Amino acid sequence: MREGKDLILATRPFAQEFRGRSWWHLCTSLVVLFMGYAVAAMAEPWWGRFIGSVLVALTLGRIFVIYHDYLHHAILQRSFLAKAFFTVFGLFMLAPVSIWERSHNYHHAHNSKLYTSSIGSYPVVTKEKFLASSRLEQRVYLFIRHPLTIGMGYIFMFLYGMCIRSVMNNPGRHWDSIIALVLHVAFGSLLWVFLGWWTFFFVFLLPFVFVLALGSYLFYAQHNFPGVTFSDKDGWTYANAALNSSSHMKMSPVMRWFLANIGYHHIHHLNPRIPFYRLPEVHAAIPELQHAKATSLLPWDVVRCLRLKVWDPAQQRMITRRELRRTRLA
Repeated sequence: MREGKDLILATRPFAQEFRGRSWWHLCTSLVVLFMGYAVAAMAEPWWGRFIGSVLVALTLGRIFVIYHDYLHHAILQRSFLAKAFFTVFGLFMLAPVSIWERSHNYHHAHNSKLYTSSIGSYPVVTKEKFLASSRLEQRVYLFIRHPLTIGMGYIFMFLYGMCIRSVMNNPGRHWDSIIALVLHVAFGSLLWVFLGWWTFFFVFLLPFVFVLALGSYLFYAQHNFPGVTFSDKDGWTYANAALNSSSHMKMSPVMRWFLANIGYHHIHHLNPRIPFYRLPEVHAAIPELQHAKATSLLPWDVVRCLRLKVWDPAQQRMITRRELRRTRLA
């Protein structure tokens, strides 16, 4: 059984894009997106517009994963057209290149480390640290990890976390976040003023709320799931973090298409240079990657993930709020 560096080396032959396939996936996704926008804007009755809106949201999710792959240098490098498109797309999705690259690269380099900054990920603290924190600190921590906060990812992760907070912290470095906010407000306002509330709702508001809620949950559940492990500085390795702290989120073929194979997240963390369309190929070719810790988008798995609150070093697992209360009473 290969592990560590040997396992990473085994994935390297797959870290090669097929340029034609990359463009094909992007262009066909854009066709589906524009079809969804047309239905969301013009279909009758209202439920037709709703279906179009959901199609837009899911397809935006797919293109976001492709954007994410581009910024990992997995696809479409040295293409002026791709650079221009993805720069604009990042602004559109409230995840401009500067803040997404900085936070996401930090996340990959520090995935599942305890006692590091929560830049690019949901915070995780030990049971002891949580119990020693002030009441306010505990409430803030639980608020960030609350299901409603995750579900309102449009506001908390993207509008505030990606854009507003980055501008507040360093406006010079993250000037593109200002552009993203201005364009976002302008686009939404123009739709409302010139095409009315319902067009604004089905074309703008509902797709953004839906896809950014889904994206926030995926980002949470890919690293907060039953069986996940966290390590201190001395016990941490890159390969172990990929395999033991990143989930294999099992999905239907339809959702695998819409989410561009992001469910193979353990493989992506092992080697982020592998194009999204080759991840199933890697999974099939390398037996060591076929037994990853799994979750899914089924309701009971979602509930299991959302119930996890803090890391218990003694039990080497995440525990729920109910278990935390028992500790307090003991």
